[in-house]
Amino acid sequence: MRLALDALFADVPAEQVDEARAFYESRAAGRGPRTLEELKEARATRSAPTAADPPAIEETIGAAEARVPVRIFTPGDGPPRGVYLDIHGGGFFMDSAARGDIRNRELADALRIAVVSVDYRLAPEHPWPAAPDDCEAAALWLVAEAEARFGTSRLAIGGSSAGATLALATLLRLRDKGAVGRFTGAALQFGTYDLSARTPAGRRIAEEYFLQAYAGHVEDRTDPDVSPLYAVLRGLPPTLLVVGGADVLLEDNLALAGRLSAAGNDVELRVYPEAPHGFTGHSTAMARTAIGGVNSWLCDRITEEPGPLT
Repeated sequence: MRLALDALFADVPAEQVDEARAFYESRAAGRGPRTLEELKEARATRSAPTAADPPAIEETIGAAEARVPVRIFTPGDGPPRGVYLDIHGGGFFMDSAARGDIRNRELADALRIAVVSVDYRLAPEHPWPAAPDDCEAAALWLVAEAEARFGTSRLAIGGSSAGATLALATLLRLRDKGAVGRFTGAALQFGTYDLSARTPAGRRIAEEYFLQAYAGHVEDRTDPDVSPLYAVLRGLPPTLLVVGGADVLLEDNLALAGRLSAAGNDVELRVYPEAPHGFTGHSTAMARTAIGGVNSWLCDRITEEPGPLT
């Protein structure tokens, strides 16, 4: 059987594909820091995040013997219908929850949900397992406190790039603790699911500094907590995978979709043509279409009652 990649493409208007093609042809490809010195410089020269209006509520929450800072948005019109746990990207070593404030404020108001964004510790100062420890703590706090705090126990989770990796690792930890049942959906955008350099996409990023910063000390990077592609994937909530057709991580996202489905999970894969890694953060009509699709999918899942997971 032959399966053409274009058979997997999301349904996007031709003019959006043409615009995206022209946008990326004229745009210089970016790259991440390649040394600790470059990382420090990138952090120091990064512009400050734009504040949302109304601004985030900043708290430090406690769960699993951890204290983790979070940023909370609630809808301006009525009580939240659910809670979305947002995990930011940035290669495990860049960015912060505050950089997503504008997006998360818009998400809270548009979907009438609460959004909790976790400020997990960054590598290399805090390598694995610090980041998944913090994300797990935030998720466990929501499992225990969402009903009392927000008036709803309906939960969803998501992230992009490293955030998608951490979101999946968090769900696996919660499943193993019997605490994943409240999560009705996971929206994962172009995650890095193999950090061991054994898969096609993993080999392409094998020399990236962020891998050394985050997991260079790990003897076996096929540990599912580091590389979720190697996990036993049964018993997870419905999952949306979003990735670009020109993403260096495309093949591992395809592999994850297949493994999730084979394990009996409800999984939907959306591949966007001409789109590289991180495309939903770019100023194209295709990015807006993809984000709108993610929001609609989340709205459908987060307003449903969670069902039993096996």
